[in-house]
Amino acid sequence: MSTRHYTIGELAGAAGVHVETVRYYQRIGLVDQPKRPPGGIRRYTTAHARRLQFIRKAQLLGFSLAEIAELLALNDGSQCHEAAEIGSRKLETVRAG
Repeated sequence: MSTRHYTIGELAGAAGVHVETVRYYQRIGLVDQPKRPPGGIRRYTTAHARRLQFIRKAQLLGFSLAEIAELLALNDGSQCHEAAEIGSRKLETVRAG
């Protein structure tokens, strides 16, 4: 399967966010910024789009950006217990509030 490449505007559209949102997430370290090739524009991949979609969906579920950063740090799959713990804490907060 080949990877699609996006400009920042296309990436934002695919993820359902604004370009400035992508830039903000880059500044706070939630999304990496690809290197700009000499004389060219940055190209983002489907992995970037999936990450932005995850962030957006997690926010809709009530997760803060700090909580989302914790979840993204567990992305390698070896920390399932910790991810479940974060989810459980959020569920308790939602039920209490």
